[in-house]
Parts: sequence; structure tokens; C-alpha cells
Amino acid sequence: MKAAAIILSGGKSSRMGTNKALLKLNEKTTIERMVDTLKVYFDEIILVTNDQESYQFLEVKMVSDHYQGKGPLAGFHAGLMASNYDANFIVACDMPFISGELAAALVERIDHYDALVPVISGKMQTLCGIFQKRTVTKIEECIENGHLPIKYLLEHLNVLYLSEKDLQDYSNIDIERVFFNMNHPHEYEDAKKWLRS
Repeated sequence: MKAAAIILSGGKSSRMGTNKALLKLNEKTTIERMVDTLKVYFDEIILVTNDQESYQFLEVKMVSDHYQGKGPLAGFHAGLMASNYDANFIVACDMPFISGELAAALVERIDHYDALVPVISGKMQTLCGIFQKRTVTKIEECIENGHLPIKYLLEHLNVLYLSEKDLQDYSNIDIERVFFNMNHPHEYEDAKKWLRS
């Protein structure tokens, strides 16, 4: 598939108390699980991190934020700038059960839209969507003008929103689990329990 997967690993993990991307689930770190899942479906994997040393073992393309301290939007910007593809799946590094199959299916549906964002249980999954490379211009504009919330960016793009109902074709995929993310220690424990069961 002619698309890139961009994994954002720039957060401070303050709620977890330790770097959540490097937490182990069984024998692999969360970030390894994600890379292994996505590289089956995507031509290019890009990791956005300001600590490249910690992730050398992944052997993937890495970039750092051009705009330091500007949150996830700066990660979007750096990843899209580095991408060789128009369609890009952008995801946070704390989603250990991400589905490569679903991500690839979302890419197929981007069509003429600037972005595609799932809405699960009424909540926009802004850190798990498809963005066209061309949106980097609007992202730059937002950052330069101090408009850092991703919701602000989306208000200025042509976005396709998909609910659980729109994703029900993928009945073999546990939507709740796919969109699960680990921010707190108890969520890490939940993830370990899921794997055990």
C-alpha cells in the first residue's frame, strides 16, 4: 500500500510516570508491537521522537520535531514533512492493540478528504487517523499562530468522520481494544491482563 505510518512518541508520559512506549507487553515493548503490526501494511514507518537514542533498536526512520514544545501538532508536522507518501496513518505510541488491517482500510477510504478521523463512543480519535501530506501547510499555519489543539486544525480541514457503525464491516476486529490507549498505570495492567486472557 502506498502510504506511511507515523508513530508519535514525543509525549512526556507524565501520567504513566515512565516512558509508555517502552513498557513491555509479554516480550516486546509497546512501540515494537506497533511497529511490527504496521510494517506489514505500510511502505514506510516513521517514528517522531525527540529521544532518538532510546529507539535505535527499532531500525525505523526517525525524525524530531521542527517546532519544539508544541505538542502533538508538532509531531504531525515533523512526520508529514518526512513522509514520502500522500496518505499517512498517524497514531500515538500508546495504542498496543492497533490493527494494521483497520489502519490500511482507513487509508483506502481517505479519497479526496484532507483527513479521516474515527469517532469511538462519541470521542474523536485525533491521535489515530489518516492525514494527507498536503495538510502540513495548514498545520504549520496553526502552529505559527499558536492554535495547537488538533480539534482546531480539524475545523479547518475537509474531514471524514467515521463512527463504530461505519467500521462494523470489520467485525473480526475488537474496536474497543483497537482504540485502547495506555495513559495510566492501571491501563497498563489492563493491557497485560488482556494479553494473558
